[in-house]
Amino acid sequence: MRVFLIASSALVLALFLQSCEPASDGTETKADALPAVLQDSSVSIETVLAGEHRSAKNKARDKYRHPAETLEFFGVQPDSAVIEIWPGGGWYTEILAPYLRDNGRYIAAGFDPNSEIEFIAAGAAAFQEMLDANPAVYGNAEQAILMPPTHLEMVPPGSVDFILTFRSVHNWMPRKADGMVLASIFAALKPGGVLGIVEHRGNPEIEQDPEAKTGYINQDYAIAIAEAAGFMLDGTSEINANTADTKDHPEGVWTLPPTMRLKDKDREKYLGIGESDRFTLRFIKPTG
Repeated sequence: MRVFLIASSALVLALFLQSCEPASDGTETKADALPAVLQDSSVSIETVLAGEHRSAKNKARDKYRHPAETLEFFGVQPDSAVIEIWPGGGWYTEILAPYLRDNGRYIAAGFDPNSEIEFIAAGAAAFQEMLDANPAVYGNAEQAILMPPTHLEMVPPGSVDFILTFRSVHNWMPRKADGMVLASIFAALKPGGVLGIVEHRGNPEIEQDPEAKTGYINQDYAIAIAEAAGFMLDGTSEINANTADTKDHPEGVWTLPPTMRLKDKDREKYLGIGESDRFTLRFIKPTG
């Protein structure tokens, strides 16, 4: 069952998505894939990661994105209710949806399929096609629509355990939507619920660009805006760190894999660096 919890609008989001990574992360699904992922209600993250429903291209990124370690750090369990903000091409959907399928709840908060803006409607359609291509894996995935500034209620207030955002904060900043989105996240979480953030980490010696044009965000800045929304910092991790990332690339973070905006120019150099240096932060919504 897929549920659309309509909370949407349009034009402003299209503007601040100009700096966003491409909607597709190279996800390829197999319609007949019903591996051990769904045959055991106590399925582990490791089993999901090895599942045939995941494309080889997406599996190759595990060494940069460390999904098992990241989800363990956040504290996600098979019976958790989890919202993923802006799932893009579905890289984490491939992991979270089957992991939560039987005992938990996975909600993808993404784009409005009825938007009049072609880019947004196309992104929503591509994500829906991914789900439809493998109902055995994604049949229990729910969808909400998160598109600031006018419609921000993803789910009823206080109804989910975790809200996770992977490299999305820099897309909220150009239109000053970070406060709105964080307020929406705060409202949706149960008291004691967890906000997990993974984001491209900027150079702390350089003042934060409020529009995050390079895609990088200073860790202290991210902590400050989350705390301003009412969250308490509960932990930091270097799981997704990459000390080889100098953060001074000609096309910002999109110079690096997987986007490789310069195409063949200095290709080996950027492949050698790998994906961006990223901070991983866990916040708690206070119970009082």
